[in-house]
Amino acid sequence: MKNDVESKFLLGVFEKIRQHGETVNRQYLLEGITAYTDHDGYTLFIEDSLVKLRFGFHNQYIFDYAKEDHKAAFEKKLKYIDATY
Repeated sequence: MKNDVESKFLLGVFEKIRQHGETVNRQYLLEGITAYTDHDGYTLFIEDSLVKLRFGFHNQYIFDYAKEDHKAAFEKKLKYIDATY
């Protein structure tokens, strides 16, 4: 599978959500995107109501979504956060 999202981009967006988002139950919320880590901090989760992204060991990531349109809209939100914050 070809990686179409850069690890540096995902880590940067996660950090922006963490820095600028609202903290709710050990999760961060910004622009409709929720970001959090697992208990040891090695796996990052970034999600909205339609798409879940798990980013972890060796910079591997997995998207979970029902429709390609959902993934495209999710990526657009991540790019917005990256450009705005």
